[in-house]
Amino acid sequence: MVDKIDPSIAAGLYKNTQGIGQGLKVEGNDGPNFGDLIKKAATDSIDTMRAGEKASADAVVGTADLTDVVEAVTAAELTLQTVVAVRDRMLNAYQEIMRLPI
Repeated sequence: MVDKIDPSIAAGLYKNTQGIGQGLKVEGNDGPNFGDLIKKAATDSIDTMRAGEKASADAVVGTADLTDVVEAVTAAELTLQTVVAVRDRMLNAYQEIMRLPI
């Protein structure tokens, strides 16, 4: 048979848990936050894309070395693919969150 729940026992257990974690000190996180990380990644991506565009324009004019143009355009292409992949993952995560039952 099930024993009755004694409120005094529950209150005593609750009182015992109040001291847990009192002596712990949480150290601050002085590193960059997620927003700063995303901002830096976006800025770097934009800079890479601009460098690729400039190299392409220099190639059209004939003032750029072909190897440099290929490197810049390849870097821009990889950056674009990465940005699109991150965007797709973020949208999928958002859609999953929106589908969660309340």
